[in-house]
Amino acid sequence: MSERVVVIGGTSGIGLAAAEQLLGRGYEVVVAGRDEQRLDSALRQLKDRGVTGRVVDAADEQQLESFFAEVGPFDHLVVTVSVHGGVTSLLDLSAAELRRHSEGKLIPHLLTVRAALGTLRADGSVTLLGAVSSKLSGAGLVALGSTNAAVEQAARVLAAELAPRRVNAVSPGVIDTPWWDWVPEEVRQETLNGACASTALGRPGRPEEVAHAIVYLVENGFTTGVVLPVDGGALLGPVR
Repeated sequence: MSERVVVIGGTSGIGLAAAEQLLGRGYEVVVAGRDEQRLDSALRQLKDRGVTGRVVDAADEQQLESFFAEVGPFDHLVVTVSVHGGVTSLLDLSAAELRRHSEGKLIPHLLTVRAALGTLRADGSVTLLGAVSSKLSGAGLVALGSTNAAVEQAARVLAAELAPRRVNAVSPGVIDTPWWDWVPEEVRQETLNGACASTALGRPGRPEEVAHAIVYLVENGFTTGVVLPVDGGALLGPVR
């Protein structure tokens, strides 16, 4: 019997790319997201490949409880829930914006892992989604970076707390996904290119490149407590 992977946030971007690659490697995959239209679109893209899908709001404890009860026993959990945008200076930062980051990313990550424990295999894996902003100090990243740092630190803590289950995180750099939909379409590509122009690779990443790292963390049974950068060299600092 093939192993089962649940991908929360698997209806677009990095989560959808991860679901596609996991299916290609023979896993049974359950994708979930809170938007029914995106879920339907994802299932059409992944059709006839051993995938099922459900609508769930990962910030809702009752929905999560019902979701995992319906899914039943599984082997690996991938959480790629995120919140769009968020580059905001401290002077412009509001309490509502801080809550949006926490409620849109940190809280869903932690609530999802907690809800999954009743049916996640005792030596299975959890992979979370941070971002390279957790380690950068650019102006405007105070809320975004702090939220991603919290998710990545949670992966380290939970690797110890939930052992022998493995817990890791990926930390992407600038990736061309719907996360950037807050940027007007006419300047989107220019913005993406500009955001990584000085990095070692000098280009935005692709969702499938981050998905490849997620698959590694799912499959490598001796890797836990790791935050794996997939950032095109962003952490090296400007090199161009």
